[in-house]
Amino acid sequence: MLTTADILKKVRELEIKSKKLTSHLFTGEYHSAFKGRGMSFKEVREYAAGDDIRFIDWNVSARFGHPYSKMFEEERELTMMLLVDVSASSLFGTVHQRKKDLITEVCAVLAFAAINNNDKVGVIFFSDKVEFYIPPKKGRDHVLYIVRELLTMEPKRKGTDLNAAVRFFNNSVKQKSIAFILSDFMTDKYDDALRVAGNRHDVIGLKVYDKMDMQLPGIGLVQVQDAETGFVEWLDTSDATVQYNYATQFNQNEEACRNHFKKAGAALLYVRTDEDYVKILQKFFKQRK
Repeated sequence: MLTTADILKKVRELEIKSKKLTSHLFTGEYHSAFKGRGMSFKEVREYAAGDDIRFIDWNVSARFGHPYSKMFEEERELTMMLLVDVSASSLFGTVHQRKKDLITEVCAVLAFAAINNNDKVGVIFFSDKVEFYIPPKKGRDHVLYIVRELLTMEPKRKGTDLNAAVRFFNNSVKQKSIAFILSDFMTDKYDDALRVAGNRHDVIGLKVYDKMDMQLPGIGLVQVQDAETGFVEWLDTSDATVQYNYATQFNQNEEACRNHFKKAGAALLYVRTDEDYVKILQKFFKQRK
């Protein structure tokens, strides 16, 4: 169990790392990758060669006897929503870190990238129900509060129901948002809600997985327990059929996930617990420009 001192130390470490990454790597990319809500009127100035004649302000031009152009600026303010899977499977990890640790760090970096651009950030924590909702707000204090919750969240349930989380998001957040869904997506029946979200929002899935999600190590007879259901059984991990079935299940889940996001018009990124998520996010932001 983390003490208050441990939590404060971890929050500070994540703030320092996130700020370093966002200032050196992500600020420009994030700004370019996600557009504002449109253009808003800023001011009028004297017409200059090359100005679009459609934006000449004829009333002002008539008053002063020569042409004036309307100037516009991008409405930058955006809302970022983080849908965070806190089910029991997020506690799994065999190399470098658990899925939960990786999700926490990625969320912190994305949240700081958002407030660096004066955008709002909110979070929906979910297991097989919505565990906790933090409405979107701006500012450093708000993001530090989010980071503390990411570090200390103790879900009441163990299962995963992404459908309930996305439906809650669709009902709660009316303005168009950037929505990052961070999960291992070891669940099904979320395609309809995802399609609704994809039509209304800019949705990006981050499938966080571990090497051992893909393939069992051949270490003989072992007792295994499903973290979410509690079901216990003995597996002969050296058996070729067991190995094949395990890998097939992962591949089928991955294919279904990819198809759901494609049909929803949403992006899907893959981040393994032993991979550098910074390069994956950077590449994605640059592709979105």
